[in-house]
Formats: sequence, C-alpha cells, structure tokens
Amino acid sequence: MNNSILSCKGISKSFRKSENVILEIVKDVDLQIEKNKITVIVGASGAGKSTLLHILGGIDKPDKGEVIIEEVNLYKLTDNKLSDFRNKNLGFVFQFHHLLPEFTANENVAIPAMINGQSKIKAIEEADILLSQLGLGERLEHKPAELSGGEQQRVAIARALINKPKIIFADEPTGNLDSKNSAIVHETFLKLKNDFNQTLLIVTHNKDLVELADTVFEMKDGKLV
Repeated sequence: MNNSILSCKGISKSFRKSENVILEIVKDVDLQIEKNKITVIVGASGAGKSTLLHILGGIDKPDKGEVIIEEVNLYKLTDNKLSDFRNKNLGFVFQFHHLLPEFTANENVAIPAMINGQSKIKAIEEADILLSQLGLGERLEHKPAELSGGEQQRVAIARALINKPKIIFADEPTGNLDSKNSAIVHETFLKLKNDFNQTLLIVTHNKDLVELADTVFEMKDGKLV
C-alpha cells in the first residue's frame, strides 16, 4: 500500500543572476513523503533546500515538474485555487515566526481559521485548546513581545496547525533559537507526529532535529542524494 501523501517528479528551478548567468537551484528532483512521518532535508547553505520546500508547499512555482498532494496536482491549479488549497491543507513554520505584534497569542493562532470562514469566537476557542496542548495555556492573552523565542515559535506552530493541515512544512524552525528553546520545539514536533498524527517536512541544519526524523534526505548542488 502506498502511504505517501506528497510526491514530486522532475522538479527544477533556476534563477537568472545576470544576463549571461543562470543559476540552477533545484535540478530534476523526485521525492515522496510518507504520511504521519517526520521527513528532514539537510545540506549546505545554497544547496536548494528552502527553494525545494517552497515549491513543495505551493509558495514558489517550479520551472518544470509536478507536485501532487493527495491527488491534487498543485501547479495545475489557478493562482486563486492554489492559494485556497494552501490555506486549507498546508501549514508553514519559518525560522522567523512572523507573529503580528499587536495581537495576542490566541488571536495570532486564530487568524488563519478566520480567513477560512470560521467565526472569531470559535477560532479563538480552538486556538486556546491548541496553545494549551502545546504547553502555552498560561500565555493565551500575551502578545509576542511578552513571550520567549521558544514560546513565540510554539505559537507559530499552533497557527500552522489551526486548519488541521495535511502537511506541515518547516524551514529552519530552530535556526533562530538557543539550545534550550530548540529542544522544546523539537519535543513539540514529536508531539505533532505522535498526538496529532501530523506529517512534517523540515529543512534544518540542527543535528538534534535530524535525529528525530523517520527519513533524512541530503541536498547537494540542487539534487537529492
């Protein structure tokens, strides 16, 4: 039985650096991601990891190739439908948490659910439950400036979870944290897999995070090796 949730074939992406110089960032990548697993992509800076992650998550279009998430071919969708699919089905956690400073933790988490058509009351209720499950029950009404780096990143993870995504994509999620806060975020990722049955695709340099992975790919010069 095929347990893959995401597959891509022949993904390539290049950027024009100058009139005569074209940089091939991702070169003909094939990949399958299994459901309810933590998959990690490692590699040197500039190897193409983040570009590949953004393509797989529907943020950045490939020059060629296809990405299929549970039978939906992302780049055959119109821009509006792709944007809608992303909001309803995919969660994102970045190195910088991108929380809105004027809103409380639970309001930040509730925003994607409200964009998705949920009432504010219901969205805040769900945000409170999620934050409590991630150990932030005492911090619901705190604004980002009142939270530690690790707490802010857990708020960002709760925000990624609120629409019950099929996959969570994380790009260097502990790149901005000290070792103590990194460890807390790593425990949170394990919890997502074990308690929320989440599928995670993570780009990282962090060796401790690599050790949590079910599958590890290395990216070198735009190819998976």
